[in-house]
Parts: sequence; structure tokens; C-alpha cells
Amino acid sequence: MDELKQSCHELSLPVTEKCNPISRDIDRVNGKQMVQILRKCDAEIFEKKNHDPFHQRLYSSPVIQTMVDVAKRVEMMLRDPEESLIVLSGCGTSGRIAFLLVTSFNEMVKAQKQKQICSYIIAPFVAGQLDFCLKHLDVFTPVLLGFNPVHMARSEPMQDCSFHFKDVAERMIAEQRHKKAFVLNPVLGAEAISGSSRMKGGSATKIILESILLAGHEAAFRGKRMVYETTYSHSDELAALIHQAGESLQMKAHVYYIGWQTLGIIGLTDASECVPTFGAGAVCSAKYILPFDMFFKCVNLTGPEFVIGHKDFVDTILPSLSQNDMMLFLFTVNDDLHEVTALADQVRRRTSNLHAIAHDLEKFTIPVICNMFGTVLHITWSFSSEEVNSVVMRQRWELSTKWCLNAISTGAHVLKGKVYMNYMIDLRVTNSKLYRRAINILQRFTGCSKGECERALLRAIYSTDDLSEDMTSADVWKHTDAANRRDQVVPTALVMIQCGCTLAEARHHLDCHPVIRDAVSACFSSSKTKSTMD
Repeated sequence: MDELKQSCHELSLPVTEKCNPISRDIDRVNGKQMVQILRKCDAEIFEKKNHDPFHQRLYSSPVIQTMVDVAKRVEMMLRDPEESLIVLSGCGTSGRIAFLLVTSFNEMVKAQKQKQICSYIIAPFVAGQLDFCLKHLDVFTPVLLGFNPVHMARSEPMQDCSFHFKDVAERMIAEQRHKKAFVLNPVLGAEAISGSSRMKGGSATKIILESILLAGHEAAFRGKRMVYETTYSHSDELAALIHQAGESLQMKAHVYYIGWQTLGIIGLTDASECVPTFGAGAVCSAKYILPFDMFFKCVNLTGPEFVIGHKDFVDTILPSLSQNDMMLFLFTVNDDLHEVTALADQVRRRTSNLHAIAHDLEKFTIPVICNMFGTVLHITWSFSSEEVNSVVMRQRWELSTKWCLNAISTGAHVLKGKVYMNYMIDLRVTNSKLYRRAINILQRFTGCSKGECERALLRAIYSTDDLSEDMTSADVWKHTDAANRRDQVVPTALVMIQCGCTLAEARHHLDCHPVIRDAVSACFSSSKTKSTMD
């Protein structure tokens, strides 16, 4: 596809689906260069200069004012908690962030002997929830948080629904004029990996909601910028962890996170997002203290494979650890360091491939425990006396750990070959958004029509070269249900288009070249050789 076609295609995409020029060649760099690329992409969250007058940034006056308005509603509810409820609801990353924030906020108000009024929902049908609230504005005040302009919202039909998401968003904007509903949608720039909104989108969701709930707008922003600077000042250690995780994945081994308290939730969130983002296997779910494998075999949440505690880890996973498996401990100076030491000692008897992200405080130096680990990303934070055990300090540790783990899991999958340029091409096509994204990726790299790309995608989904009418006419959710049971759907479709080959031949190319960029290059070489011979 020539540059003009690429540019026209990019213009039609939402901001979060666009290609970020900063990270265009992230699949060609080493770990240290990768950290610098991710650092520059994350810095776009805090940009104050608005290069596009049609898009609001995080620091734009309308965004700040909307946050103030929403924070005032929160304050009113806290003053009269008996008849109040704050519900954070989201799908995917935003739902997991909602759980984390509700947990922290409720603990804070409980410590102040106030009623806990926060709850969360992790559900796929956000538009339906907003529609219900809009029909009952005498009871609810809906707030929509996202990172694309409303005119870029999805307008395709939804299953068993008479409206689409863009319709709901436009109704929200109309009600915002009367302060009966609110829309917060600052533009953060494209993600480092196109469409991977778990990264900047997830971080900004946490920053904005924490600022609203704590009503510390500008001060909170300054604090988050400090967290960003402090975290990325450890780029050498972060690059080393990316390299180690990448080596483990390249050897078809595992990367395990073992976390304490809310850092465990951050670890769970990061690992679970690798499933749709990079086509990794399912992970188990957990509460506060958890070990888990980013690529754990699909689990039965009520059965013996539901591994959520450190004892479960010792009993079921530790005995089978290999030297190629990477272990990453996540803890702070406020955790039980004797427990951390004891578990690390048990792991060391099985493998030396043991590393850590450790958050420390000035004058509270974590002892020689750090000597037990190979690479230690040891971050020391300055603090005031009231912050030692505060929710604010914990939120800093959580955000810092999120940035670190996003970099590690993304970098490791890039090194494994799961990313082509800065597109997560080996995504698992599990819903209509990802189905549409898959077609966009194929169009982006082949220059073929939407119809041609969709047909190739369906051939890969249904594992056939001869599509039946039932297959081509089926609803999108039937396609995504079938795609969820297939591996390498998008790479297979891409190779079929590029080579003009059969399904079996495309799979053979991918088997010979696990790194997708190499497989595509081999396809071009094969096509050129064939053309020359013809």
C-alpha cells in the first residue's frame, strides 16, 4: 500500500486505533530503545500543548471543568451517603481499573468511619447501561469516560439493540449542557501499540477517576506526572526485565507475576489483558495476594485449577518451574517482607530466574531482601509523614507498577514476534470491536478492499478455503465466537492475502517463521521469486 492510501486509511480511524509515529518501528529495536519509545508515548498523556484545536487534551479547560463538576457530585453523595451510590462500570481494562479504585476508595472512607458507597460492574454492554441512566435522569447522573471524540464513536448495530454507541454518546453530550450527564473524553494520542488502550487509556482512566474521587485535580495531575518521571528514570532495569521476559516467551516458557495487596490486582489486570491483545492463553483470576502465569491453562473458577493464593502457587506451580520460566515479584516496603523473603527463598531453590519490582520509601530502606533477586527495579519514593500509609502513596505505587508491567508484557510480546510494526496483529478476535480492528489491520497492510480482507479473515476463522453462504452471511458475534477458538487468525489471513495462497500454505509460512514480520517478508520474497519465474 502506498503512503497516500495509508494516510487516507488512518484518517478514517478513531484516535486510539491510529498508528503512533513514535513507535512505528518498535518491533525492530532492543529492550532499552523500547523503554524510551514507551516513555515518549506515555508522556503524551500529560501534554499541555494542544496541536489539534478540534481535540481536547487532559489539561484542556473543558476537561478540567467537567472533572470539577463530577467531583462536586461525588462530594454531595459523600455528605449524604444513606441514599447515594457511586458505581464505576466498564468493560475490559476499564472494568478492572474500576474494581481496583472501588477497593481503594472504600478502604479510605471506611478508615474515616464513613459509609462505603462505591461499587463496580465489569460488563460488556456499557451503552445499554448509559441508555438506561439517560431514561431515568431523576435517579442517575451518568458519566462517560473515553479517549476518542464523540464523532468517532462506533455506529454499527449492536446485537439485539435498537441503538448504537454513537447515538448514546451524542445523547450524553446533549444532556451535559444541562449538567444532567457528563462526558470526559480527552485525546491522549495514539497508543504505542495500535488499539492497545490498556496502556495510555488504562493509565489515564486511573488518573482521572482517582483525581475525581479525591477531588485533588491539579495537585493530583502534578503527582501523577511525578510518578511517570520516577518510574521511567529506571529505564535500564526496566529494559533488563523486558529482555528477560522476552527470552522466556521465545523459549515457550512462562512469565509469572507474584503480587502483594493491590499490586497483585495490577499484575492480574496486566496479565489478563494479554489474552485479547496478543492472543495469549487465559489467566486465572484472583483477589489481593496472587501468583499467576500470564499464559496459564484455561481454568475452572470453581475447581482445583483456580490458583489464587501463594500456597496454591507453592503446591501447584512451583514444583514444575524451569530455569526458563521468569518469576517477577511485586511488593512494597509496607508489605510483610518476611513473607516475601520466605517465598522468594522457596522459588530460588527451583530457579535463579527471579526478579522484582520493589517500592521503597526514603528512610525506610528495604533490607537485603533485594539481594535475593536477579534484576530489581527498586524505586524509592519521597513522602510526607501523613503519606507513609496513605491511599495516595498506594495509588502512586499502583500506577508506577502498571506502567512497568505494561512495558514488560508489551515488550516481551514484541520480542517474541507478536507485533508487526506497532500493530498487535496476532490479536484474538473476540468481539465486534476487535473484528473490525482485524479488518482494518488487513486493509492497512495489504491495500485490499474491506470485502477482500473480510473474506480472508473468515477463511482463517472458519479454517477453510471454501466459505459457505451460511458462513459469509452470519452475524458478527457468530464470527467472533468461532474466532475465539482459533489461533493466529489475523496473521493467517494476512499471509493468505499477501501470497495469494491457501490456508494450509499460509499456516506453513507461519510455522516456518514465528516472527510475523519475518513471515510477511518471506511471503513477499516468495511472491517476487514466483513472479520472476513466471
